[in-house]
Amino acid sequence: MNGWLFAAAALLVCGVAPALWGVSTGPLRRRVVAQNQATLLVCLALLLLAQGFGRSSAYTDLALVLAVLGPVGTLVYARLLADDLADDPPHSSRTTWPAVAATVLVVLPLCVVTGPARATAKLLVIGALLIAGNVVASRALDDPVPEAAPHD
Repeated sequence: MNGWLFAAAALLVCGVAPALWGVSTGPLRRRVVAQNQATLLVCLALLLLAQGFGRSSAYTDLALVLAVLGPVGTLVYARLLADDLADDPPHSSRTTWPAVAATVLVVLPLCVVTGPARATAKLLVIGALLIAGNVVASRALDDPVPEAAPHD
């Protein structure tokens, strides 16, 4: 087992497992935030597994799809559950900066190891999508959808 696989295993055990616990138990506000964090952490674990197994294209492509669809899923939940979340709003802004830091701590070393290549550009795109998606999803959860004004 190399260091990349150890880091992926540690991320899965110490990050994804608690996030899955948060998704499956507790109040709705915690479940939605935990779902957002779980998609981010699984995406980062896929990037680490790609480097660890030496199969950059297979795992990196899955990470790219998850980086796009994960925040979209959170936005869909925020929209569909807006009435329920308005009563007890989530506080996802607390998780935004740790998520950004985790993304940077995983993506930058992978870019250094990969060297200048197309794979590095893909890693940077995935990192940017993860950061932007997490920030947008956190803002959507913290600021519920305003109700439409009645028409005269």
